[in-house]
Parts: sequence; structure tokens; C-alpha cells
Amino acid sequence: MVKFVTSFLRDESGASAAEYALILAIVGSGIAVAAVALGGAISNSLGKQANKIAAIT
Repeated sequence: MVKFVTSFLRDESGASAAEYALILAIVGSGIAVAAVALGGAISNSLGKQANKIAAIT
């Protein structure tokens, strides 16, 4: 039983697909969060500029 557990823990075959999926999920989440934050920042910046232009005219 101990020999089976140690061989199971040392076995690295088949782990690469799961690791790639995990990395893809983390990177994808980071990109999504950055896109939402960047979109909000751009929207706020354009809104401030539009208010300044409207105040001048």
C-alpha cells in the first residue's frame, strides 16, 4: 500500500493538461479583471473630459 501511494505521488503523467487549464483560467481571469478596470477608467476619463467641454460651451 505504501509503495502504491509513493508511486502515485511521484507519477507526473497526465498532469500537464490540468496544469495548462489552471494556468489558462488564472490568466484569463486576470485579463478579464484588467479589461473591466481599464474600461471603467477610460469611461471615467472620457466622462470628465465631456463635462469640461460642456462647461466651456
